[in-house]
Amino acid sequence: MHSSIVANEASAPARPAWRAVWSLGLGVFGLIIAEFLPASLLTPMAASLGVSEGVAGQSVTATALVALVTGLLITPATKSIDRRWVLMFFSVLQIISSLMVAFAPSLHVLLMGRLLLGVAIGGFWAMSTAIAMRLVPASDVPKALAIIFSGVSIATVVAAPLGSYLGSLIGWRNVFLLCVVPSLLALLWQLWVLPSMRPENSGSLRTLMRVLRRPGMMGGLLATILIFSGHFAFFTYLRPFLETVGQASVETISLILLGFGVANFVGTSIAGHLLARNLRLTLALVPFAMGILAWLMVAFGHLALVDGLLVSLWGFAFGLVPVGWSTWLATTVTDEAESAGGLMVASIQLAISAGAAGGGAVFDLNGASGVFTASGVLLVAAMVMVFAGVRVKPVAAE
Repeated sequence: MHSSIVANEASAPARPAWRAVWSLGLGVFGLIIAEFLPASLLTPMAASLGVSEGVAGQSVTATALVALVTGLLITPATKSIDRRWVLMFFSVLQIISSLMVAFAPSLHVLLMGRLLLGVAIGGFWAMSTAIAMRLVPASDVPKALAIIFSGVSIATVVAAPLGSYLGSLIGWRNVFLLCVVPSLLALLWQLWVLPSMRPENSGSLRTLMRVLRRPGMMGGLLATILIFSGHFAFFTYLRPFLETVGQASVETISLILLGFGVANFVGTSIAGHLLARNLRLTLALVPFAMGILAWLMVAFGHLALVDGLLVSLWGFAFGLVPVGWSTWLATTVTDEAESAGGLMVASIQLAISAGAAGGGAVFDLNGASGVFTASGVLLVAAMVMVFAGVRVKPVAAE
């Protein structure tokens, strides 16, 4: 066995620290709720601050850009700090961010709060795989990652409808005040259950480049970019597609999106079992299935009932993606998981921007059906990349 794998397994615990894993799941729930809230509160936020919705929407862009940079720099910047304190610091940042947004007298203060959230999100995702590897034995890493990512799935389901509903009742500022609660609870829980985790690697920028040059690493990151670009091109323009091609009502669209969220949670929940059976096949077949679903939407998108089924299947498939690629990192770059996680976060944030921007250009030329067709091409290309350019090691057996 490779010496780096031996070193990593030596640092893994003999018994899993499940309470610590669940505390991270609650923490990421708070982060993602805060990240997604502006999407459902943009109109009242813009009116209150005296700016256009387009300008207010830059609060989302600012968060994503800072998350990209933070993902790359967080490991070198915290290379001498106990990971327990770094993780709790991310919860503190979310609390400060939500308070700044809730009491923001101007757009500038609001943007500063959103920048802090970007630091917390980018930093957490960069470290999440490496932390999971230190909290549970190797055979339990996929299950631990599924628990952590379930926080994302639940937040995805509840953030938009709950934010919009509560915003109409108590105002958008009070919604952001409520957003403090899950991160405050997570902080207290993490203070209680997280063990001390001394940094194991140097975490320099030179280390990032060294990890990037490893065999199969570029292929994995490129496949990730293709998958997330394809997904966000699809998801960003899903509502316009359902409105124009599917002729769906607002109520029907809401039900379809709810179906996506619930199926996404189910996919995330069972991801660990599928990945343990065959990691490479799962990584390859998931984007292939998503690509076929996108093309089926183009062919049968005029039928709202079929749209609902296809979107739910898409949600289920996408639930496997974050857990799958985090598991790939955990099994492939065992000795530099934090640096590899930073590269993965940067790739995903780049893909989100590229998917939304490229999808917009295609939408202007060929409408939502053109976007879905292009999305399918990207996703099938991701499957080819997995088979051709990604090195996969089997998940450790229990």
